[in-house]
Amino acid sequence: MSATTTLLWVVFPYVSMAVFVVGLVWRYRYDKFGWTTRSSELYEKTLLRLGSPLFHFGIIFVALGHFMGLLIPKDWTEAVGFREVAYHFIATYMGSVAGLMTLVGLVLLIYRRRVTGPVFLATTRVDKFMYVMLAIPILLGMWATVQTQILGEAHGYDYRETISPWLRSLFYFQPMPELMADVPLPFKLHIAAAFLLFMIWPFTRLVHAFSAPVQYSTRPYIVYRSREESHATGSRDPRRGWEPSVAPRERRRRTSTNT
Repeated sequence: MSATTTLLWVVFPYVSMAVFVVGLVWRYRYDKFGWTTRSSELYEKTLLRLGSPLFHFGIIFVALGHFMGLLIPKDWTEAVGFREVAYHFIATYMGSVAGLMTLVGLVLLIYRRRVTGPVFLATTRVDKFMYVMLAIPILLGMWATVQTQILGEAHGYDYRETISPWLRSLFYFQPMPELMADVPLPFKLHIAAAFLLFMIWPFTRLVHAFSAPVQYSTRPYIVYRSREESHATGSRDPRRGWEPSVAPRERRRRTSTNT
């Protein structure tokens, strides 16, 4: 086994995932206010309402497909009656639809950022770099699917015999880079681009993917009280459990009277 193979399929993935994990921890501890998407919805909504759902729903289905194909062993799916023909059909054609949704959504979002003045001005250099690094693995993944799975052999390339066990071997800390030797070039480029994306992930707005409004349903209500005297002394009776607020001028008058 050559040093290049070890560097590409052992060292590089581990370095990428280490930067990914450490970067997320660092970003959360020292840049919580920057842990945001910096939403630009106020500037433009029409293209956003079309492109954002296409991209996000597409990428979710793509992620689920990758999880099933890469992390779940082939023997497990066959043991429950999920044969290779059915898996190939779902992974290839339904995966292609999800990938196309993702790509179209991303193109619309990039187009929106370029042609909408305020959105373009709010786009940083890091954002531009992120969009490029995000588009590359998506395009390479589509290329790999079309060339090897749709236009290739009858049943396509069975990456669950090579790429999947190689990836799982990294998590077991027993890497088997020799499995990547005969993998088609489009898949190799797609994997390398994906690990590059993971390396820059913590330092971009992509961190919002790990945000969830867990405390939203349990947080206390925010009480708004009017400062207008008309609201405090109106004819309508206050609701049970609530007291009308006293306007600052009225409160000062009462205080001076008591003293």
